[in-house]
Amino acid sequence: MSRILVGTASWTDPTLVKDGNFYPPEAKSAEARLRFYAEQFPIVEVDSTYYFPPSEKNAVLWIDRTPKDFTFNIKAYSLLTNHPTKRESLYKDLLEELPEDLGDKKNLYREHLPEPVVEEVWQRFHDALMPLHSAGKLGAVLFQFPQWFVIGRKNKDYILESAERLKDFRLAIEFRHKTWLEERNAEETLSFLQEHDLPLVCVDMPQGFDSSVPPIAAATAKDLALVRFHGRDPEVWGKKNVSASERFRYEYSEQELKEWVPKIQGVSEQARETHVLMNNCYRDFAVNNARQLADLLEE
Repeated sequence: MSRILVGTASWTDPTLVKDGNFYPPEAKSAEARLRFYAEQFPIVEVDSTYYFPPSEKNAVLWIDRTPKDFTFNIKAYSLLTNHPTKRESLYKDLLEELPEDLGDKKNLYREHLPEPVVEEVWQRFHDALMPLHSAGKLGAVLFQFPQWFVIGRKNKDYILESAERLKDFRLAIEFRHKTWLEERNAEETLSFLQEHDLPLVCVDMPQGFDSSVPPIAAATAKDLALVRFHGRDPEVWGKKNVSASERFRYEYSEQELKEWVPKIQGVSEQARETHVLMNNCYRDFAVNNARQLADLLEE
């Protein structure tokens, strides 16, 4: 059985900082909170890098503020996963290189940008993560693709292109469209990822939506397996224009977590390391569930 690391998908969620009972009163700064978190868990997922690209400066600070064997998983910048990307999040000097017809666009898409701009975004994203990689603290770069990213040759090719562009790092692939893992395509998708040694991100999430994928537990790479928990509230999952904390506002029961113990143990027997991240980041739901699940796995 491999090493299993259990943590959460954020240590900075405002509801956790303001309303949760996780951080001690003296942990008032970003530095103090990260240091405290890293004393409690061996891994964290950085979700802020989805909204704004990471910086080398922050990477160095994260290294300095965590133990030697602490692991960071980094969520890929939205532009690189084909999501709409807020204009203000793009590097300022690259904004100046955009064509006039994009001047009034609040959201930008990779396929609409000049190729040199896209190339530069890839390079800067890569360079910003190198300090973490060099320090042995970069676990995986999470490529969570959007709901409209359906199974097909073009999208498979883009996954491979992404892996090649970031070949220094370990990419992990999470799908948000049912076509990838529905019964007729599941074997094809798992074989594709296995052939290219790309870890599938196994998920627990609300079912019954086009964006839903089943709770399949599979290890498609020898070195790494991943599991992410998104909650099980179908009502809020289907709503538009809700905050991330509201969408993932769900606290798992002990029985629901127990359902995953044999699944996690199963994938851990097929990979050298397994990462388990609670993404139900509302107040202290994620940290409590992470502790519960870690205890269940130890038992």
